[in-house]
Amino acid sequence: MHARRVLVWVGCTFAVAGVLTRACPGQPLVPGTGIKVLKCSDDFEDPAWEFVPHPPKSSVEMDKQNRPPLGRSRNGLWAECQLRGEPDLVQRVATPLGGLPGSQGALLLRTHLAGIPGRLSGKAEQDDLQMNISQRAGGGIPVSWSPSVVVRVYVPPLDEWEPRSGASFGFRADVFGTRRKQREGLFGPASETVQENYWPGFFFNLEARPARGNEPRAYLSLRATERGGDFRGPELTPGWWTLGMSFTPDGRIHYFAHAGIEDLTADDYLATRAPYGFRCERFNTMFFNVLCREDGRTWSTPWIIDDPTLYAVRGFAEQEASPPQVPSARSSGRRRAR
Repeated sequence: MHARRVLVWVGCTFAVAGVLTRACPGQPLVPGTGIKVLKCSDDFEDPAWEFVPHPPKSSVEMDKQNRPPLGRSRNGLWAECQLRGEPDLVQRVATPLGGLPGSQGALLLRTHLAGIPGRLSGKAEQDDLQMNISQRAGGGIPVSWSPSVVVRVYVPPLDEWEPRSGASFGFRADVFGTRRKQREGLFGPASETVQENYWPGFFFNLEARPARGNEPRAYLSLRATERGGDFRGPELTPGWWTLGMSFTPDGRIHYFAHAGIEDLTADDYLATRAPYGFRCERFNTMFFNVLCREDGRTWSTPWIIDDPTLYAVRGFAEQEASPPQVPSARSSGRRRAR
């Protein structure tokens, strides 16, 4: 009997440890599992936090013009994106009501000249702000380490949104993967392996003029299906939201979200996808999109984020991370990730 109890105790110990070392087969990894990677996370609590822009912005995606030096935060963790440039306003602000307990600072992102510098396109354009995770981590993070990212986003009341239907804000990841692509060969159709970066994530959308005279409403959409299309997520309510993505050794990406600031749990699972048909192999960084109609007058919706955090199940030394954590079940309460 004593030996049996010992075996049961050992089995339970390894079962708990297994949560910290791998995702359970068939169960998506909850973002926030593992260790918090301190050097690749930010909480905006330093009153001296500042972003230093260096205009004119880069706009490589639109006109192939990179305009160094790029804007950077003084703590070295944030940078202007070369593809599109940084938002016009990147500013530490007081944490809105209902934020994480103890949080005194958050980050406001807003823009109004989001296209090619010196030109007005008159259509929706976007700016990006990215974290320097790859630089801090010494390169991309393999999905064998089971990385995940979590952020809190403050959703303003709908009457404070830019009155434009479509995407207003994005929480995205830069990842690298492989897929099989069909092509015409010498002896007929053939396939080849394609390796590329791609950018899954969430978009915050507004229906400014819904059909049948309904009131405006907002909702999340997720990028992307295996064919590359966005798909609809839950309807958004004003206030704080918690969002996360996890990247597992099977090459898939898992999406979680809920209203509120509590940590994510299995109950917040939305979807698992292999966007564009790619098998994800490496996580590089997370970044944020801010969109507006670029007419020279209209400012974007004011978006506020807090505590963007990188977690990993393995791969980082103790001095680089906080102690391991396991997301608790909702029925037993939530813990607060800092």
